[in-house]
Amino acid sequence: MTGHPAPINATIAVTGATGRLGGRVARRLADAGIPQTLLVRDPARAPRLPNVTVRRASYADRDAVRSALHGIDRVLMVSASETPNRVDEHRAFVDAAAEAGVGHLVYISFFGAAPDATFTLARDHWATEEHIRASGLAHTFLRDNLYADFMPGLVGADGVIRGPAGQGRAAVVAQDDIADAATAVLRDANAHVGATYDLTGPAALTLDEVAHILSRALGRTITYQPETIEEAYRSRASYGAPDWQLDAWVSTYTAIAAGELDGVTDHVPRLTGHPATPLEDVLRQQSAAG
Repeated sequence: MTGHPAPINATIAVTGATGRLGGRVARRLADAGIPQTLLVRDPARAPRLPNVTVRRASYADRDAVRSALHGIDRVLMVSASETPNRVDEHRAFVDAAAEAGVGHLVYISFFGAAPDATFTLARDHWATEEHIRASGLAHTFLRDNLYADFMPGLVGADGVIRGPAGQGRAAVVAQDDIADAATAVLRDANAHVGATYDLTGPAALTLDEVAHILSRALGRTITYQPETIEEAYRSRASYGAPDWQLDAWVSTYTAIAAGELDGVTDHVPRLTGHPATPLEDVLRQQSAAG
């Protein structure tokens, strides 16, 4: 699928280009010589790439989004920053995209998105998916598992990963693989209308296994210490985060314990033409990049 360039009459817009995932997709399109429009809140932070038009628009600014997406055929919608109002922002963006006449919306969702998902933010993604379905827009959903790239961030200063994940498993996925998959869908969107893809790494890992892999990659001892849910809330209370944020942090682990992030798919290789990247390789690439 990656061998089909976007037809010359397909216009593409990318959101989130100042972030890790949207920026990766923007660079891949630019490397392929495909013109694109970047929707950003701060044009000064937009990546400097060839064949790019930059337009200012925040998700909640329906008029700005509608204007920015006028004449755009395909849009990559990276989910907005985590806030209590995120679903409302997503709905405003989707409505504006529909009003602008967008032909196809590719939404970065989350593995196991459901109205009763254990991970609280996966419920936001489900609500967004439902709004996209109701909008009548042609769409594709890319449901990402936890980012493999973020696994080092789980480790405390004492070298311990703590959380109520039990011995559940997560099929952590590389952001580069997600970007490759999203780029492939944008380039050949008509082949993916109505599809939902579960993007995973090549193995479902317990946090004990993640700790062992991190230990080898980082050259220091990393261990996993299971917590109870009560311990998890207490250990994170000192951060002063709002309740919804605490719920999101803790439910990341309880979703693993519930088995809701388990299961490996072949969707990354099907979309990208290459195997999904193991966590070891993601960490090696991070180390090489400094």
